[in-house]
Amino acid sequence: MARSPFSSHAPWADTPRPATTINKPTHDVYPETVGRDETAAQLNESADAFKSEELPISPSPLGRRRVLHPMKTTTTYVAFVGLDWADRSHQVCLRAADGTRDEQSKLAQDPAALHAWANALRARFPEGKIAIALEQTKGPLVYALSMHAHLELFPINPAMLAKYREAAKAASGTKNDPLDASLLCELLRVHRDWLRSLPTVPAAARELQMLLETRRGLVDQRTGLCSQLSAALKGYYPQALALVGHDVGTPLACAFLRRWPTLSAVQQARPKTLRDFYHAHQVRSEERIEERMAVVRSAVALTADAAVLATLPMLVASVVAQLEVLAPAIADYDRRIAASFASQADAALFESLPGAGEQLAPRLYVAYGPDRSRYTSALQLQQYSGIAPVKRQSGKTEVTHWRWHCPKFLRQSFQEFAGCSIPQSRWAKAYYDAQIARGKPHHRVVRALAYKWQRILFRCWQNHELYDEERYLAALRRHHSPLIVRIDSTSTAAA
Repeated sequence: MARSPFSSHAPWADTPRPATTINKPTHDVYPETVGRDETAAQLNESADAFKSEELPISPSPLGRRRVLHPMKTTTTYVAFVGLDWADRSHQVCLRAADGTRDEQSKLAQDPAALHAWANALRARFPEGKIAIALEQTKGPLVYALSMHAHLELFPINPAMLAKYREAAKAASGTKNDPLDASLLCELLRVHRDWLRSLPTVPAAARELQMLLETRRGLVDQRTGLCSQLSAALKGYYPQALALVGHDVGTPLACAFLRRWPTLSAVQQARPKTLRDFYHAHQVRSEERIEERMAVVRSAVALTADAAVLATLPMLVASVVAQLEVLAPAIADYDRRIAASFASQADAALFESLPGAGEQLAPRLYVAYGPDRSRYTSALQLQQYSGIAPVKRQSGKTEVTHWRWHCPKFLRQSFQEFAGCSIPQSRWAKAYYDAQIARGKPHHRVVRALAYKWQRILFRCWQNHELYDEERYLAALRRHHSPLIVRIDSTSTAAA
């Protein structure tokens, strides 16, 4: 089975890497979650999670503090490799497990050269695994090396390597490829307990991961093009925004602007032609059609500048052409994602989540993955995904902020799901309303809600159980959660 080029994934796609602490202890906190009861199997509501002396600690159901020790390395490696990658060639630093000297070499970014190098390592070290540290979690280098079972890849955050280099060479400020490869190798040999290897993920799950990330990239492109198109129209043809609706990326908008790219062009069209156009694009409201026809009749040109009228319509035409290509491409990805997700064994679990929908359910699935040993606790996922914030303390100074180094797409997935769950889940809405009433900002409350959902989903995932809203509400009632009062009062008001 091929090793995954992803880590949580990771996303949409900022490089996901394990959070690694080198300097100060950090604390993971959500102040709103302190002091809540954590009993009930799948139904953990929330907990204050923090790390002390670099060991994560969380309250146990009985009130005792439970220390989650870092992952211990049990694999014995026959060699260690630091690989400083580049576009055309890579700097390699190798040291045998029983050796005392580093061996520096260069490796070309060429499929034949990469596989020949990996096979040569197998021939030189016929027994045992070879550990490789590199600053990537995906890409051509990772894809090639992941094909070789005797190689185990350890992604290292570039910021971590930069800090390590600064500590090792603070006086001189030296930086070069052989030095970085050597430091990567040293990190792997000496501080392997800080690192996690890339997990092995089935090809079907990795395919779904890549489809989701690529689709998100295409959607982001569409968003950027729509913003560019709106800005261009405001520069010479602002009436078009009223004539095509708020979303300028729709098929109707693209067809309209391709046919009538200027105000003078649309004013020359016959009313019947415009009416037939709207009917052909599923606009059935006669009132809305009349409003748009009135805009055309009364419109006054923004400018008569020949330079503007010669260039901006060309820009609009080029952006419209790109949008018309993107729309069917995104639809193709939607179909592939739906088919791939339906084939996953855990699809029903994530489809049962309130507010997940056809886009977020697959994203949550790839966040957890099919391997139940991937995360040893909900806290590990909360920290890795960037949902758990970080508290920095030095003397009397304490600062709490969100995690900067995390898979951005993974964090987006959980935050977007938490936001979508608010109108669909009674306890989620009650929690959100309660925090907003306390003056907490929207995005902070949504992250705190995502923190709670991660604990619930982790237990469902571990136990292979569908989410049950009524069961969760019953657990809140048993433990006298203040959310129940708000839920009951809302239900009474609605009745």
